[in-house]
Amino acid sequence: MVELNIQSRDHTQFLNITQQVQEAARKNNWADGILTIFVPHTTAGVTIQENADPDVIRDMGYCLEKAVPWEDPSYRHGEGNTAAHVKAAMLGTSGQVITVGGQLQLGTWQGIYFCEFDGPRHRKIWLTFST
Repeated sequence: MVELNIQSRDHTQFLNITQQVQEAARKNNWADGILTIFVPHTTAGVTIQENADPDVIRDMGYCLEKAVPWEDPSYRHGEGNTAAHVKAAMLGTSGQVITVGGQLQLGTWQGIYFCEFDGPRHRKIWLTFST
């Protein structure tokens, strides 16, 4: 397992981690197989999404906030971050990418994004590989 450390700067933030994941695959000689990206946090997630037009990521943040607003008088969770938990559950805490010859097999426009919903915070991402 490889651990990546991430520092988010904003309350909601999508951080492109494609290069860090690719570097871990190369450095660890993860040639042909499946790479799993796992976020061990309940208020953050991971997604594979459009990597060419930054407006897509901006729009995702906007739509998630519209669907699950930060403040709602109906929320009961005592820590006040219910929306972050819901958004993380919607996107999920893991993703998988095929690797061939140590290269991530992403589509032309795809990138891997760490999704922060309760920042800023120090976060971990765990990577594992299987053949």
